[in-house]
Amino acid sequence: MNRAKKHLWDIVLIGGCLLLAGLLFVFLRLGKGEGSEVVVKVGSQEIGRYSLAVDGVFVLNGGTNTLKIEDGKAWMIEADCPKTGGDVCTEHGKISKNGQMITCRPNKLTVTVIGGEDDGIDLIS
Repeated sequence: MNRAKKHLWDIVLIGGCLLLAGLLFVFLRLGKGEGSEVVVKVGSQEIGRYSLAVDGVFVLNGGTNTLKIEDGKAWMIEADCPKTGGDVCTEHGKISKNGQMITCRPNKLTVTVIGGEDDGIDLIS
């Protein structure tokens, strides 16, 4: 194989890898449907369920965490974590898709999106 053909195949291989990565991103990122509610747990015990359709601010776990729901999205606006100062818990960002989760390990609190319509993409067969 001459040098030009080798170079062409390198470009084809790189292009194929980029295309595959883009497709995986689309399926993994956009494949989850919007959820309808969040389940809040401390350890393994469920302490609350809140609809994503109802805006509000909810004080959780005896006041150690504050969850905000607005426009169908949920996020932690305050956390009084003993080790991290709450930064890790509040920097998760907004969640709204099935299976997305906010985890506050120091306070043993999780907020998980559930329910809603699934868009039919099943990645595990």
